[in-house]
Amino acid sequence: MSTEKGMEAKEKRNSGKLRHFSVFIGIIIFAVWADQFTKRLALIYLALHEPHPLIPGVLELLRIENTGAAFGILEGHMGFFYVITAVVGALILYVVCRLPAEKKYGPLLLVASFIAAGAIGNLIDRVMRKSVVDFIYFVPIDFPVFNVADIFVSCATAALMLLILFYYKDEDLDFLKNKRS
Repeated sequence: MSTEKGMEAKEKRNSGKLRHFSVFIGIIIFAVWADQFTKRLALIYLALHEPHPLIPGVLELLRIENTGAAFGILEGHMGFFYVITAVVGALILYVVCRLPAEKKYGPLLLVASFIAAGAIGNLIDRVMRKSVVDFIYFVPIDFPVFNVADIFVSCATAALMLLILFYYKDEDLDFLKNKRS
């Protein structure tokens, strides 16, 4: 009888993990599509380095081809970005595969999905175009031109920090180090 209950519990856990992984993949597919779609629109409708004010003096569409990171740092070091993307992707996959199939881990699954999607969106550009298409520019603070993938990564990383600081307790994250079958 106890082996039956144990098998039922394991099936339920596996079903929950499959559901988590399906949500993870679904969010990534949608978010990468949204990123690539907006970049495609920028390539079609925005001339390179020609500003198009949406809110004059505040927000413009300004297409650039970025071969580096924010503020053009590490320009031309594509190999570095490939390695970083692979490492981040592996870490995210590790976390998602170990993530308990419990409702309280939904926010963590969500931020992991958006960080992965943003990384994949920019990786696609780097591989296909040898640069990243950026096209959103905040004028007043001379913020670096960015794209939808950058929004996903930045917002999800900020949310991740808030979750770790204020939502999850230390023991909630023990799944990352404890051996579980």
